[in-house]
Amino acid sequence: MKYKLLVLDVDGTLLNKAGEITKRTLTTLRKVQQMGVRIMLASGRPTYGLLPLAKMLELGTYEGYILSYNGGQIISAQNGEVLFERRINPEMLPYLEKKAKKNGFSIFTYNENRIITNNASDPHIVDEAFINDMEIQQDEEFSLAVDYPPCKVVLVSDDEESLVSLEHHWKRRLNGVLDVFRTEDFFLEVVGCGIDKASALAAFMDKAGIRTEEVIAIGNGVADVTMLQMAGLGIAMGNAPDSVKRCVDYATLSNEEDGVAVAVEKAIISEVHLSEIPLDALNEQAKSTLMGNLGIQYTFASPERVEATMPVDHRNRQPFGILHGGATLALAETVAGLGSMIAAKPDEFVVGMQVSGNHISSAHEGDTVRAVATSVHLGRSSHVWNVDVFTSTGKLVSSVRVVNSVMKRK
Repeated sequence: MKYKLLVLDVDGTLLNKAGEITKRTLTTLRKVQQMGVRIMLASGRPTYGLLPLAKMLELGTYEGYILSYNGGQIISAQNGEVLFERRINPEMLPYLEKKAKKNGFSIFTYNENRIITNNASDPHIVDEAFINDMEIQQDEEFSLAVDYPPCKVVLVSDDEESLVSLEHHWKRRLNGVLDVFRTEDFFLEVVGCGIDKASALAAFMDKAGIRTEEVIAIGNGVADVTMLQMAGLGIAMGNAPDSVKRCVDYATLSNEEDGVAVAVEKAIISEVHLSEIPLDALNEQAKSTLMGNLGIQYTFASPERVEATMPVDHRNRQPFGILHGGATLALAETVAGLGSMIAAKPDEFVVGMQVSGNHISSAHEGDTVRAVATSVHLGRSSHVWNVDVFTSTGKLVSSVRVVNSVMKRK
């Protein structure tokens, strides 16, 4: 794959105006992960607020990442391991609180599933808690209640002029100590020095050994610009300001028009697919076949890679509740057969010649296994496929070699 990492802003990019991931976008993002591209959500939201989206996108299954607090933290979606983090020195909190009180601003920060604030009735803080499904804890002595180094502190006011004035003052006063910027007309955010999405992403890429040209980034806001410019391919949403669009490689459609899906299909999927493969139609046609009886469903197909899933249930388990080896071989032949049909020329057809498998571990009833077929050899007279079958947690169940014979139509 040309690209290894897809970085997505969340609000205004991944989510539409209703705060949802559309069906087309969800399907597309799952598909590119099956192709080996990892996804990183990059947002100003707290980590806790991004976990439901990560679960919906199955980032844990495909070893994706969460970049939260506008770059204050990056974690592995698979196991929660902190891969990058930069927090605010707690000694700065009394000063930040003092300035908030002097200006009549509300102030808040995050702690796991809670928002800690001096004003629980502030409508913007209430909205923030709702969006991220967090509880609100009010404490008049904010700096005493926050007895840990937070990733981000936010000052809140509808007096935009006063927020802008404090922002300019702090950019001079706190230069080299903390970074300050507004993410909404009513939010003034304070983070650790040198923190933004681009700097956190750069630190992660260096640690993970990912090159710039292997990264795609998609965003819609001014805060995304440095991240978009750093990526090998930077894409702005159609709903982004013109100032953002001028800084990227190209603009896709808006977040109301599946802009993320359109961009990903163009930049990644179209580079792999030589033709549109109607998986839904194939799955429908197979309902009355062995494939349908076993519950096998194609999930991805290209000329060199095919994937399918199969639930482990009464149709394919042994009496003591584990996946039958014969069903595993049938699953392997199914994905390798489709792969050969895609790779075959119009005047050719394929038939199975040989299948041999090594069963390495067991899959139990209630699980769903996933078969990944990759081409080893696509010759004129035969195709050889390697098929690995995994549990839903990524454990290798079987490794199967399938050989198909390629024959000319008479």
